[in-house]
Amino acid sequence: MSETRAPHPAERMVSGSLMRLRGESPFFSVLSLFAEFRASEEVATAATDGKVILYNPGFLESLPRKQMDAVILHEVLHAALMHALRRGHRDPQRWNIAADIVVNGIIGQQKKWELPPDAIREPSLEDRSVEEIYELLQSRHSEHNLHCLISHAGSPPGSEGQRRQLELEEHWKRALRQAEVVARNTSQGKLPVGVERLLLQLGQGEIPWTSILWRFLIRTPSDFSGFDRRFLHQKLYLESLEADQLRVFVAIDTSGSIQGKQLTLFLNEIRSILGAYPHLQGELYYADAELYGPFSIEEETQRPRPVGGGGTSFCPFFERIERQHFAEGLCIYLTDGFGTFPPAPPSLPVLWVVTPGGLPAAQFPFGEVVFLLSDGP
Repeated sequence: MSETRAPHPAERMVSGSLMRLRGESPFFSVLSLFAEFRASEEVATAATDGKVILYNPGFLESLPRKQMDAVILHEVLHAALMHALRRGHRDPQRWNIAADIVVNGIIGQQKKWELPPDAIREPSLEDRSVEEIYELLQSRHSEHNLHCLISHAGSPPGSEGQRRQLELEEHWKRALRQAEVVARNTSQGKLPVGVERLLLQLGQGEIPWTSILWRFLIRTPSDFSGFDRRFLHQKLYLESLEADQLRVFVAIDTSGSIQGKQLTLFLNEIRSILGAYPHLQGELYYADAELYGPFSIEEETQRPRPVGGGGTSFCPFFERIERQHFAEGLCIYLTDGFGTFPPAPPSLPVLWVVTPGGLPAAQFPFGEVVFLLSDGP
């Protein structure tokens, strides 16, 4: 008859922390059920590879109870928000700092736990995605302590690593869905402060922004008139692509706040639009506080070099489009979002394509907002 192994004191501490977490937050409690915890002397504090959470027993024992609970939740959130999977080829140290800012911001807003004294906090950045924060830290990393108190490991390379990433992604997506359902059913329909915004960011980051154009370029028919009749004999009722009938009006922000790298990014995105939807018709404008154009969106060789460099006002572009009284069309504005908006939304739908670190989506008064997120270091 085998002997039952007595639990390590550190295991009892972690179990107690998880029990307290269950009492404080159904959402975070469900997420913790999807994580595996292991004691390890090989880590100085705590870490996660995306699923397994390693913790140093001596480190946990040195913390007050509220700080220990915060450390456990910190690593659970790193794993659940897939920070190890989302890093890609980015610099590990800077990515770790950006991820810590996101996670510590969530924990700090709950007012139920106490972060360790040297945990990184940046309230001005905490409402942004980890990818945006990473970009903003490119010129500010020296202001932070690069030895993060709580870190997380990357994913293994090669085909085995890719398979593991796909499994982990599905694992945590399922966890987040279940946690959201439980929280909404047990917490008066509310998620913890800051979590809903992060869930939206997490979903947004998976979709290339040009794919969002599809919703604007496809009409949803109410009868067979909108179906492509060439395929009816095959019993395939496909919605007809009407991109060749839809005009696209594109404005590129060339104000003084747009740097050369951002302007190059904007011009590359114009090429992406034409590459994805080669039959579009439209006009291109440059804009700061004034409007320059229209120029041909199709013929790159006929466009002048970008002009501008002044202040930022979005009004001239939308005023110009409104004066033309188009019944159909789409406005795309590539910008950092910092400027003067018109007092009323235009009659045409608007898609804002915003640089990393640009105006938060909630502060745009109209239109749909997507962010350009860099995958580079």
